[in-house]
Amino acid sequence: MNATLPPAVLTQVLSRSKRLFWLKLAGISGFMWLFFVAYFHLLRQPARPVFEMPLTALDRWLPFQEWALPAYLSLWLYVGLAPGLMTRFRTLLSYGLWACVLCLAGLACFYGWPTAIPAYTGPAPDAVLYRLLQGVDAAGNACPSMHVASACYTGLWLDRLLRAMGAAGTWRFGNGVWAGLIVYSTLAVKQHVALDVMAGALLGALMALAALRWSLAGREGIVDRTGEGMAPASCGVPVRNC
Repeated sequence: MNATLPPAVLTQVLSRSKRLFWLKLAGISGFMWLFFVAYFHLLRQPARPVFEMPLTALDRWLPFQEWALPAYLSLWLYVGLAPGLMTRFRTLLSYGLWACVLCLAGLACFYGWPTAIPAYTGPAPDAVLYRLLQGVDAAGNACPSMHVASACYTGLWLDRLLRAMGAAGTWRFGNGVWAGLIVYSTLAVKQHVALDVMAGALLGALMALAALRWSLAGREGIVDRTGEGMAPASCGVPVRNC
């Protein structure tokens, strides 16, 4: 299969990224800032005794892998891709509202059941990125992994948008690989344990599937009235003019 995007899709990427650009930039930046204010407050001042997450056989077997650090940090670029490709305010609003529900659910878990991962006792990596990460993202607020939840939520929305744009299957596959690498990296850089990852993946996937099926954007304004050029349905919802 040809891995080159058709010209029409390239044109869509450029035009979509320009639509509502300043609103997207301000919205994404403001949303992240508000989330991290609450996140770090709960991290530094847990409401209850912190529960240490148990290690699984996978956690004990998997070594620290320095190559996964860029994949872990790439989440902050990845989460901007789906809203960056949206052209309608209604779609952006639905995406943001469900992302808010996702984050509130995670923060509620951190408040009601504070968790942390066991201290990493393996060989200390010399990577500058790792030292930076340890200084910013401590071992608390572990379960569910919001890193994983955000990657899964973004990945499913982005898959829908790529289908609506008529992108080749290789690009949807690439989206899945990127999301998968982010999920794997949380284990490989010892920021989460397997139970955190499973809980985060479940939370992110459930929120994305609910958003794609029941959001305002999913119920109104998506179907092209002419029926022409409409991509196959995703999660039971036609994908068009997202």
